[in-house]
Amino acid sequence: MEAVADDAAMDAVQRRLMFEDECILVDEQDNVVGHESKYNCHLMENIESQNVLHRAFSVFLFNSKYELLLQQRSATKVTFPLVWTNTCCSHPLYRESELVEENFLGVRNAAQRKLFDELGIPAEDLPVDRFTPVGRMLYKAPSDGKWGEHELDYLVFVVADVKLLPNPDEVADVKYVNREQLKELLEKADASEEGVKLSPWFRLVVDNFLMKWWDCVESGTLPEVADMKTIHKLV
Repeated sequence: MEAVADDAAMDAVQRRLMFEDECILVDEQDNVVGHESKYNCHLMENIESQNVLHRAFSVFLFNSKYELLLQQRSATKVTFPLVWTNTCCSHPLYRESELVEENFLGVRNAAQRKLFDELGIPAEDLPVDRFTPVGRMLYKAPSDGKWGEHELDYLVFVVADVKLLPNPDEVADVKYVNREQLKELLEKADASEEGVKLSPWFRLVVDNFLMKWWDCVESGTLPEVADMKTIHKLV
């Protein structure tokens, strides 16, 4: 994959992350096949012509009242700016600590790192053994024509009361929601009210898995329904 010329309009922080972060390339069975810059992984041209697929994760953090923490992505995000989504969404990087397959430790390490980067949650407040990977899904979603997502996404749940210090380079807003408040947000997004938009990966999780898993969070039975063998292809 050839390097692509820089976008003059791209935010400086996002530009650095786009070119310095090396995502993990995988096949549709989640076998590691290489690595590539975040920039090249998110160009729709590469996704469509070379079927570039990278590993990702989506964290769903609930407080002790079983409310789900949502974030609104910052306006400077290259893909899906200002959309509402789950607590934290990012990528394990092509580095030793985030390539560990055993017990999904690489993904857990990456989730811990990004929860600090995006929301200011210290690692000691969320040790990796608190994270429960519950499933994997494969999806593709264009953002604005030039950019898009093609991810094999690990869905990771955690229950904890945490203090938040959102990073404005990554996050525009945060809020906890109960099920009824999430339903209201979905209805606004469906009706295009108040400019509310949801990330495509969050909507896929909501439509296919979330309410059932939310029940299990509340009943303490989440590990019993976790299925890390299946890769749900939602493309």
